[in-house]
Amino acid sequence: MASADPLQPGAVFTRAPLLLITQPGSPTLSFTAPDFTCGETAVVLAELYRRAAGWKVRAVGQGYASGLAGVATDYGVDVEPEPAATPPLPPPGRAGGNPGPSGSEVDLSKVERLAPGLVPPARQAGRVLADRSIADRRAAVYLILDHDWHMEELYESFAVQAFAERVLALSANLDDDGTVPVIFSSGEQPFLEEIRLDNYRRRIGQLHTQVDWGWGNVAAAMRRAAGHYQESGAVDPAFVVTQVGDEPLDKAEVRALLQNTAPLGVFWLFVGFGRGKLAFYRNLNASASATFTNVAFYDATKNPGSVPDERFYAGLVEAFAAWLRR
Repeated sequence: MASADPLQPGAVFTRAPLLLITQPGSPTLSFTAPDFTCGETAVVLAELYRRAAGWKVRAVGQGYASGLAGVATDYGVDVEPEPAATPPLPPPGRAGGNPGPSGSEVDLSKVERLAPGLVPPARQAGRVLADRSIADRRAAVYLILDHDWHMEELYESFAVQAFAERVLALSANLDDDGTVPVIFSSGEQPFLEEIRLDNYRRRIGQLHTQVDWGWGNVAAAMRRAAGHYQESGAVDPAFVVTQVGDEPLDKAEVRALLQNTAPLGVFWLFVGFGRGKLAFYRNLNASASATFTNVAFYDATKNPGSVPDERFYAGLVEAFAAWLRR
């Protein structure tokens, strides 16, 4: 961990140093975190932790615009909050956020207050929604994550955490409660928790260690998401971002779930990134006889973190926007 010198006001991190890990008899490993662009004053580059009988190193690369207080909070230390400052009034004739129904607006001040590191992607997501004429629409956003054993490297490298953060930033524009239910697809009993604006840092790493590695049962995770949505009594449609890393085991059940949830107002976006085969999801609507109106596939590549925000969010919402406008 590193922190900017508090005696130098305005000092922030921009680029992370190269981190080298050496061990006798083993090759040297290296990690360079992405650039820090959101005024981070404290960063955690890596974590050393014990699992079973050995030690492991996890590449993190997480920055904190909230400084050491943000780091302490993530590690379970209670920090006395600073008195809230009164936000400045907007300039005359200008309004922030995106227009919503009946003149309402998506207020990103909650993001600015609770998750300043997510402000840039949240604004970019808002622009993409506005470009597709759905900035005034609302939706309950869900996130399903593949927890098959072949995903372990992507969890350890922070790629899944970064993906979840971008989905959370999108949800701030579609549902201002600042919360996204997260379902880990692993076996018959998928694990459901949530990621929020006030706890998103390192959240996926904290949660996924509570889930056994296994075979990613996407159908069971889909049933859990649909059931949670129905029980919530939400009137807005559900936008379920389903990260998949390989073909499903029960393709017929997935097809049945897609068909049965269409009348409920549930839209499924399968986002492919991982090491497995994705032809099933890619071809769901490829044939002329396809009947699924509430599903799309987006290939986020094996490294979605390298996809610029504008292109990433365009891929996420393009089909969903068309479905909303039907």
